[in-house]
Amino acid sequence: MSMIEDYKKKLTTPEDAVSIIESGTRIYVSGNAATPFPLVRALAARKDSLTDVDVVHVLLLGDDPLSVPGMEGHFRHKSLFVGPADRKAVHEGKADYFPIFLYEIPDLFIKGTLPLDAAIIQTSPPDAHGFLSFGVEDLATKAAAENAKQLIVQINDKMPRTLGNCFIHISRVTKIIETSEDLPELSLKPSTEVELKIGEYIADLVENESTLQMGIGGIPNSALAAMDNKKDIGIHSEMVSDGIMEVIEKGIITGTKKSLHPGKVVATFLLGTKKLYEFAHNNPLFEMHPVEYTNDPFIIAQNEKMVAINSAIEVDMTGQVCSDSIGYKIYSGFGGQVDFIRGAARSKGGKPIIALPSTAKNDTINKIVTHLKEGAGVVTSRGDVHYIVTEHGVAYLHGKSLSRRASALIRIAHPKFRDELTFFAKKQKLI
Repeated sequence: MSMIEDYKKKLTTPEDAVSIIESGTRIYVSGNAATPFPLVRALAARKDSLTDVDVVHVLLLGDDPLSVPGMEGHFRHKSLFVGPADRKAVHEGKADYFPIFLYEIPDLFIKGTLPLDAAIIQTSPPDAHGFLSFGVEDLATKAAAENAKQLIVQINDKMPRTLGNCFIHISRVTKIIETSEDLPELSLKPSTEVELKIGEYIADLVENESTLQMGIGGIPNSALAAMDNKKDIGIHSEMVSDGIMEVIEKGIITGTKKSLHPGKVVATFLLGTKKLYEFAHNNPLFEMHPVEYTNDPFIIAQNEKMVAINSAIEVDMTGQVCSDSIGYKIYSGFGGQVDFIRGAARSKGGKPIIALPSTAKNDTINKIVTHLKEGAGVVTSRGDVHYIVTEHGVAYLHGKSLSRRASALIRIAHPKFRDELTFFAKKQKLI
């Protein structure tokens, strides 16, 4: 059978495509800007004919019809990274959260820890050779697509064809639907004064020819905006946003001095605006890889001068970092924080950075705390922490005693809470 005949034979409607999903099975759904909404909606419409379907995913964007009231007993989320779409379901015990390092997720499918009956993903149209690009999200999609028993693909002509280790051949696909719809966008918001100050401190730590990892939001964008005087910056990151694209266009990010993949922006997913997605389309500057590669600490460490910039919900006086929960309530997940903190720590000239505002909610909540909230999870341990940055300065903790850590963190805490922190530290004989 020719490739064209094979394609036409598999082409169908969303309703027919998801008809192959059976009760009691486990499926994977791609996420972020590659969430296949038409297929997810078609699956939700089948709820009365399905029971006990496990839905495995990383971060889902937008409204999730599989976790709304009435879906109990039909679908249950197995969330590897919690987001707005499934946070409420996790809090109510209607969905399950799996704490796991991001780079280890593909092994769950490859080794059969979480065997998959089907994967539902979104891709670009096939090229002349029949290969589909995973586009804006490689992440765990490649492992899921290659190890699921059946593969349902939403081919979207508005999905960019990204390059790298991010393709699957059409012969591997079970069912295909075609769409032409804009991808979800995440627009940049203006940075606050606090974020701008933190960004300046971070930029001061970045040397010329460094390789960066950062996420999306006010702090990463502020750090990038403060790097106008830097030269030959590289990118090896879990994600790429519009902020990185803008610095590429300024000629600051060139990657020419990278020790690993020189001249390439290495990432596992893209999340931003339509302009970013169009910029990445068929752009050989971008090299997409599965997350087991981009986030492997051993791979990350091969980038000299690797600077990892990550955030936190709160940090205690010994340097323990909570970034996935607010007390007992799971807020997000491990993500790639520990992957990159450890990779940067092993990099020649590397700098692992945790950056956060010193307070929240108009200075009423302290984020440099005497102790983490009851139930809060330690994502990055005190042994992994090197730099903590707030709008009040930089604390370097690696190799420091508990006493020196406490003193350093008090100095970068909000002035409103320093006396309270000092009193606690003295009471506990830390200082």
